[in-house]
Amino acid sequence: MLTRRTLLMAALLVGSTVGGWQVTSNDATASLFRYRQRYSSWSYYPTRTYYYRSYYYKPYASYSGYKYHYCIYYPSRPRYVYYYNPVRKVYWGRYDLEEKGYSMLEEKDRKGNLEDIAESAFPKPGEMPQIPDSEDGVQIERPSADDLPSGDPPADAPGNGAADAPK
Repeated sequence: MLTRRTLLMAALLVGSTVGGWQVTSNDATASLFRYRQRYSSWSYYPTRTYYYRSYYYKPYASYSGYKYHYCIYYPSRPRYVYYYNPVRKVYWGRYDLEEKGYSMLEEKDRKGNLEDIAESAFPKPGEMPQIPDSEDGVQIERPSADDLPSGDPPADAPGNGAADAPK
């Protein structure tokens, strides 16, 4: 059975035209990386009063399956989306929605509870970091401000009792 990737590469090699659209190497690269990382939809965690979503990624393009981290959005801190590693159980940085840049915490400042991290520990926002565990320099896609949760949390929002949930 031919996979999507095999078909895409075959189209690239023969320079075929599909529906009047010429497949180029940039198009092929974009297609391959499109599925390398993605964000889930937002969910509300009422006992912690924040929204969270999963950031799924492949450390390298041929990696089987996905790894994930959490993105946490606190309505009380609307300027930031925080990144949380559920394996190490620590916050490791945040995206500044106003500056449109990322602040990566130093190892010594990464904590499991956001209140334990001093505001001064977050450096000035800069470029997005590499996809975790990758070595090819591909950056994490910026989170979109267009789909942030707005308004009050849903009244009927279910809880999530996951043991590795951020605090």
